[in-house]
Amino acid sequence: MSDLTMGAIHAALSGLSARQRIIAENISNAETPGYLAEKVDFESSLQNAMNNGDLSSFGMSTSRSTAATGPNGNNVNVDEQTVALIDTGLRYQLMTQAANNEFHLVQTAIQGQ
Repeated sequence: MSDLTMGAIHAALSGLSARQRIIAENISNAETPGYLAEKVDFESSLQNAMNNGDLSSFGMSTSRSTAATGPNGNNVNVDEQTVALIDTGLRYQLMTQAANNEFHLVQTAIQGQ
């Protein structure tokens, strides 16, 4: 299946997976002196690609957080990262359910029900 909807779901899952990895790295480096938290952005790129009907322009970007640093030069806020991790997990579950719904529609069409 390679329609726009499934492509968008796949792109969203890829973006969310990348975000989950970055958040895990941020949390694991919460006490590393000089470490600056990173963040992943893909939603605006995905929205633009969907609006154009061409997912080949989809991309993800990773950037460093500009939040203030603590005495050791680290700017990871574990509470914020934990909330972001939960939010990302819930969004991933939503996209997984959307993919399952798309497969169910195809299965129903094939079975002629």
